[in-house]
Amino acid sequence: MKNKIVVVTGAANGIGKSITKEYANKGATVILADKDHLQGKLACEEIVKNGGQADFLTTDVSSPSAIEELFKRVVQKYAKIDVLINNAGISRWKSPYELSVEEWDQILNTNLRSVFLCSREAAKTMRENGGGHIVNIASTRALMSEQHSEAYAASKGGIIALTHALAASFAPDHIQVNSISPGWIETGDYNALRQEDHAQHFSARVGKPDDIARACLFLTDERNNFINAENIVIDGGMTRKMIYEE
Repeated sequence: MKNKIVVVTGAANGIGKSITKEYANKGATVILADKDHLQGKLACEEIVKNGGQADFLTTDVSSPSAIEELFKRVVQKYAKIDVLINNAGISRWKSPYELSVEEWDQILNTNLRSVFLCSREAAKTMRENGGGHIVNIASTRALMSEQHSEAYAASKGGIIALTHALAASFAPDHIQVNSISPGWIETGDYNALRQEDHAQHFSARVGKPDDIARACLFLTDERNNFINAENIVIDGGMTRKMIYEE
């Protein structure tokens, strides 16, 4: 990843933060985009302190104008974009009887519309520089559900569909587009998890942000460009586990 320019949305915390560290450790210059200014700056400073190359740009991806400004600034400074990781997302667990139109729109605009707009802006530059890679972070909640998750599930299901549509449209420009659907990825205190939490998985453990970060690296390695328009589920086998109630 040396000399590569990588843009990661939702990079201030959790999975996004881990992704930026992984790319920086491999020699990439990472642009962290997030609306959480404080945590975003701290994450950026941590990378630089450890010898990596990084910039932080305060960005609310629910705003089309903010997205345009983000990519304008990146291109002005670096002249290219090699990799885009669309990771930003929000959730709200609320009964469909009570979920407002405004709340629905906020989730869809942040989680789904931003993926389209960020991908389009990045692809304009990738096309001029011979190609690139886009990875969209979806969710196993696109494939299975709990109660009161309609807006989030719709946004993540939309990401998977959008992924193969963009892969088709961007193929002539040598831009690969894939998505990852994480399962249970613990971004808080991993040591606080119970044994029964880990036992729900064939892999006998709950996932960590690094599991997703390494998958992003794999998908954006030039040697793996035959993987295209794909959604990869990374959940320790949880969605394949058959459960019978006794």
